[in-house]
Amino acid sequence: MAAVITLYPTVTPPTYHRIVSPTLKIPTDTQQPIPVGLLACQRDPLLRELETSIISCTISQPASFPSVKKGKKTSATAPADQPTLEVILHDTVIFPEGGGQPSDTGIIKTADGRTWTVTQGKRHGGHAVHYVRVDQAEDGLASLTPGTSVTVTLGELDFDRRYDHMSMHTSQHLLSAVLENRLDIHTLSWSLTAAPAPCYVELARSMTTEEILAMQSEANKLVFEGRNVHVEVQEMDDKPQPAVPVLESGRAVGKGVPTDYTGGIMRTVIIDGVDRSPCCGTHLPTLHNLQLFIIPQTESLSRSATTSARLYFLAGPRLITYLTSTHSQLTAAATTLSCGAPQVPDRIGQVVDERKRAEKRVDDLEFELAKHVARDVWQEMMSSEAVLFVKHVHRTDDSVNPLGFLSAITTAFANIIPAERPFLLVFSSSPSSQTSSSASVLLVFGSDEKCVKPAGDLLKGKLNVKGGGKGTRWSGKFTGVWREGREDAVVSEVLKAIST
Repeated sequence: MAAVITLYPTVTPPTYHRIVSPTLKIPTDTQQPIPVGLLACQRDPLLRELETSIISCTISQPASFPSVKKGKKTSATAPADQPTLEVILHDTVIFPEGGGQPSDTGIIKTADGRTWTVTQGKRHGGHAVHYVRVDQAEDGLASLTPGTSVTVTLGELDFDRRYDHMSMHTSQHLLSAVLENRLDIHTLSWSLTAAPAPCYVELARSMTTEEILAMQSEANKLVFEGRNVHVEVQEMDDKPQPAVPVLESGRAVGKGVPTDYTGGIMRTVIIDGVDRSPCCGTHLPTLHNLQLFIIPQTESLSRSATTSARLYFLAGPRLITYLTSTHSQLTAAATTLSCGAPQVPDRIGQVVDERKRAEKRVDDLEFELAKHVARDVWQEMMSSEAVLFVKHVHRTDDSVNPLGFLSAITTAFANIIPAERPFLLVFSSSPSSQTSSSASVLLVFGSDEKCVKPAGDLLKGKLNVKGGGKGTRWSGKFTGVWREGREDAVVSEVLKAIST
């Protein structure tokens, strides 16, 4: 796959983050953490590095060691899980998960030049907690002590992840706003999936292709206009927050502040002239370069009380990756089918039609062959003077449904056999290449179920065949290597036992 190069904007406009409450100030006391809602990653989503200090560092997950049963000897000790530390910083560029947006990953650098990997960020109440994986808990606690000055950084891969999340999150706000403003379709929830899969919004109803294309066009008009995005923050008053709207079905929709949030900050993301939504996530300062592509179909979901639909979409770097991957797949398909890319759909249709005709020919030939096998057995039976005619026929068959062919033989045999002649037949089939896990199929067919069932029971006991049946047919599966001088001999013994 060709490399995807994304040119990121480098500077967040000074008007992006706006404090609208006259008494709200960003805390400057380095002994206190800045609450979620005012973090550097939320004030400046393009900032990659920040000098800050450690507020606290505690053990989150102590190292665990595998238990060894008494008396058991082991050649080597299994590796223990690495301990994890919970670190709270005065400020951070690492976004803790929230608003449907996954957390960032990043690095904490200490003055001695050591780097500590942040695997995840979470919001605990109103504080951002960094989960730092360390080799030894004591070593980490000694280096990441409260009051220590550190640098928190988003590396290249970390920022690629952040930019992808921002692109999809801002696009979701745009898409949900357009759906609500133009079609009065509420977004029930959304999922920021792992890249490069499309994200989706869950809607109260499904949409037609025409509606989807119209909303895509409407959203992209705003993208091409380059509508600005900014954030307004204010102190959260003590009044109860407005209830989230609820549909007739009882499903909550709309936007609200998490009930466990204790940071005291109300943060609103505004797309100029389009949308205002409370959100703690990181967002791009403009819709420019966020061309939106909506997959033109919805996926219906049925629950006990409601029916909803998922609408999938892509934007930003994820859209470029999707288009690159799709083009590569289309080119590979065109090469395989020996045609140009535009002709692939028609060529696939031709291949499918040819496959259906080929399968029909195979079915017809198998039916003819089944009649010939049945006739051979019938001729042998007619020349036999045995009171109960018994016969075992084994075949090699690599088809997908070998039991179906054996059933066709018994059907053809039933059409020509005289009603008064008693018989007991065993048909078996094995693949040409066998291993210990190979499956061979058996079909017992007789004129009287009083002979068929005992034969099936004996095959179960002697060959460990798994199966069952009703009336004059019994089928089963044998697992392992079927050998002519071994398994065939067992079947012959079973038939002999039934016939005597």
